[in-house]
Amino acid sequence: MKRLILAMVIAVLVGAAIWQPSQQTGAVTVEQRPEAGFEAPHFSLRGLDDQTYEVAGKREKPLVINFWASWCGPCKLEAPDLQKVAEKYGQQVDFYGVNVTSNDSLEGAQAFVKQYKLTFPIPMDVTGDVANRYWIQAFPTTYLVDKQGIIRKKIIGMVEGHYLETELKKMLEEKAGPLR
Repeated sequence: MKRLILAMVIAVLVGAAIWQPSQQTGAVTVEQRPEAGFEAPHFSLRGLDDQTYEVAGKREKPLVINFWASWCGPCKLEAPDLQKVAEKYGQQVDFYGVNVTSNDSLEGAQAFVKQYKLTFPIPMDVTGDVANRYWIQAFPTTYLVDKQGIIRKKIIGMVEGHYLETELKKMLEEKAGPLR
């Protein structure tokens, strides 16, 4: 009986020690995970324009992250729509067209950008680490991230312009914050 009481006291003390620091600091952490309702996994990549592009929590504007490769047929089909939506919403939303260069080539990516006249940033995932962090298994894959850095939507496969525009409008109208 004494052992049971001792075990219960220890369990309560351990639980209090774990619970207490978060209550004192008021800190709330959101797990980074490439799914709706979670914080978008952080990354920093160099773009074709030699600028650095980051995803690292809260942002000034929502973000569309589109993972693609130049040899991908559906990527070619959606590129004109992505460009049109980026032109229309570029003042309200950031667009990153992440080329998964580890499954592509620099030359292929450059030719693709030129052919489709893409004007939004093209971060280059040369090592494939970011694609792995986002669990990319198909091209294209698109994520919609709110100003809080929370993924609002994951779209696997080609996204049509009118659908993307509808989803962006919803995200811009919503109050930002975790879904869960």
